[in-house]
Amino acid sequence: MFEKVNPAHPDKVADRIAGAIVDLAYASETNPKIAVEVLIGHGICHIIAETNTHLSTSDIEAAARRLAGDVSVDIRLAAQDAHLSENQKEHLRCGDNGVFCGMPVSEEEKKLSEIAKSIYAIYQTDGKYILDGEKLVICQSHVETKKLQAAYPNAIVNPLGDWTGGTDVDTGATNRKLGSDMGSSVTGGGLHGKDLSKADVTLNIYAHLLAQKSGKPVHLSCAIGDAFVDGKPYAELVEIARDYIRAVGGFEKFAEWGLI
Repeated sequence: MFEKVNPAHPDKVADRIAGAIVDLAYASETNPKIAVEVLIGHGICHIIAETNTHLSTSDIEAAARRLAGDVSVDIRLAAQDAHLSENQKEHLRCGDNGVFCGMPVSEEEKKLSEIAKSIYAIYQTDGKYILDGEKLVICQSHVETKKLQAAYPNAIVNPLGDWTGGTDVDTGATNRKLGSDMGSSVTGGGLHGKDLSKADVTLNIYAHLLAQKSGKPVHLSCAIGDAFVDGKPYAELVEIARDYIRAVGGFEKFAEWGLI
């Protein structure tokens, strides 16, 4: 059983805006410290960012409007907490406590992800999908239900009929669709709107990659300030995660679909 949402879902729009802002921070520094929360809906986008990096509010506004359209943008920039800043002063250490689980991606998760991406390639509007054994549910906005039903005759398509979606009719918040992003590997940490010093990002990516390589579940934990995790320097794990983010095209692109 697995649910997937596409990049036009309001929660994913929030994730993508947060990712775009993290990309801005990395464009100015190699190892910025930043954590971003986004709440968007009904014409307004609220952004709170804690960071040690200078960010242009005009660049942030431009990113939000590029991804969400003509919205009013409310921005609050705050300095990173002094204790966290001191913890990271000499070299990279874990930016938070956490427990992490990497799981091999199941065939069901792969199948639904492929369906979601193929539909989104045609209809780049709010959509969400469920696969439960043989039961496929497709809810896709801004498309005639009968047209999609013809393409997927064995699916349940738009059970309430044609609908409109997006941030004009619903709200979106950062890291609210982690099940879609991570499948059965969800624990407690959010993937989006954070730099690589944050264990939520780096250790979720690291555990995911290990699980795909070994074909077995991977379980990790860390404490804020840890210099070593899984017997490796935390800075080394950050570089593994950095390579992964670069390969997918940056934090904004990572936010489109998550790890699956």
